[in-house]
Formats: sequence, structure tokens, C-alpha cells
Amino acid sequence: MAFIEAIMQYGFLQKALLTSVMVGIICGVVGCFIILRGMALMGDAISHAVLPGVAISYMFGINFFFGAVFSGVITAVAIGFVTQNSRIKHDTSIGIMFTAAFAAGIIIITMLKSSTDLYHILFGNVLAVRASDMWITLGIGVVILAAVYLFYKELLVTSFDETMGAAYGLPVRLIHYFLMTLLTMGTVASLQTVGIVLVVAMLITPAAAAYLLTDRLWVMIFLASGIGILSSVIGLYFSFTYNLASGATIVIAATAIFVLVFLFSPKHGWLWRMLKVRKKKASLV
Repeated sequence: MAFIEAIMQYGFLQKALLTSVMVGIICGVVGCFIILRGMALMGDAISHAVLPGVAISYMFGINFFFGAVFSGVITAVAIGFVTQNSRIKHDTSIGIMFTAAFAAGIIIITMLKSSTDLYHILFGNVLAVRASDMWITLGIGVVILAAVYLFYKELLVTSFDETMGAAYGLPVRLIHYFLMTLLTMGTVASLQTVGIVLVVAMLITPAAAAYLLTDRLWVMIFLASGIGILSSVIGLYFSFTYNLASGATIVIAATAIFVLVFLFSPKHGWLWRMLKVRKKKASLV
């Protein structure tokens, strides 16, 4: 295939492929816990909240990783503070804080008069990944995987039942902010690939598809990572072959896989459930 030959020949495509695969793994792992905790909106909030940190990093000529992580963590803490110290509900405080952070980021970038950078930050451009971006993504992936491995039991218990976790003496609130930090890091790792606007899709869609395929968390994590990798490779292929936006093609690939799982999943697939219902009705006749 021409795509495989191009990968063997062009260094930029090799970096794009490796980075896409790593992003698929990172988003798949983190997304599982976001799905189980019902925090999809929080994932959207953090993905938008990193924008001012990225913009400030560009302003001072430093790597966007540091500014983005700082901005995302501060926003997560602010959301928790408002929720815990007012009558405002959690989803409302999320809407207030992430839109404010996103708007602040747009203002900063407008002041910098850097519309090109804004486009890449918002929508991603995996074919323009530099070696430094690839190594940062690898470093983030190692940290996230190590953290999940070391604190798997704590994340497992608190993801399914925070009350039980508190009864066991686990620091539930600290674990929550720990997961928010991992979510922020995963978002930062995905910026160059799918961009701020689409990163929430990579966090949620592969994990949601995996959730329909299994009832075991560790299996869900592996399946979500595999779906993330497959989506990234397929999306990169169409992006390179047909000169399409890389972030959008990766997300569309993930969505297509989710639709197939939604329809044909052995346990929870819509088609199989409809067939079972019809068989039951036929047996009663």
C-alpha cells in the first residue's frame, strides 16, 4: 500500500503514527475512568480549560505542556471549590469555569495575533508533529500508565462507589483531583493530534465502545486502548491519503467503531437485543 510505503519513507509520517498510537492509548486508559464516573462533561471542560495555559506558554516561548497542565489543574480545583462552597451544582460550575478559561485563552491568542497557532491548537495537526512533541507525549503516556498501575485499586473502588471508598478510609477528594491531573495530562498529550475541540471525543468514544463490550475494568482499559489505537491509525491513513484534517478523521474513525459496537456488541448491542426481544415475543405466541 502507498500509505505503508510513505510511512517507511517519510520521517514526519513516522512521528505522526507513533504519536497517534500513544494518544490512542493515553485517551483510552484515562477515558475509562471518566466514563465510569460519569464525568464526560468534566473531560470537555478540562480540554477547553488548557487553552489559556497553552497561549501563555506560546507568549513566553516555553513548551505548552507546562502552561496547559497548570491551567487545567487550576480550572479543576476552581470547579470543585465553587461546587463545595455554594449552592451552584457541579455541572453549572463546570459550565462557568471552562467557558471563562476558554474565552480567556482566545483573548490571549487574539492579542498575540496568531491565528495559525489557534487553528492548530483547536483542531490539531498530527502530520506536523515534531520530535519534541512525540517525546513529550511518550513521557506523559509513561507517567499516566504508571500512575494507573500503581493506584489501580484506589481508582477502581472510587470510580464505582465513592461512598464505599470513603468508608475504606481512602482520600476520595484527593483521588478525584489526582484523576483530574491525569485527565489534564492526557488532554495535553492529545493537543497536537486532535486539538482542543476534538480531544474529548478521543477520551470518551473509545472508552464508551469498550464499556459496551465488557463488564471488567481491566478488560475495558485494554479494549479502549486498542480502539483508540485503531481509530488513530485509520484516521491518520485517511488524513494522509485524502488530505483531510487529521483530528477530524481520527474522531470519525472512533465514532464509526462505536456505532459498530453499539449495533453488534454480543451483550449490549442494539441489534442483538432487538433479536432477543423478538424471539421472546415469538415464543409467547
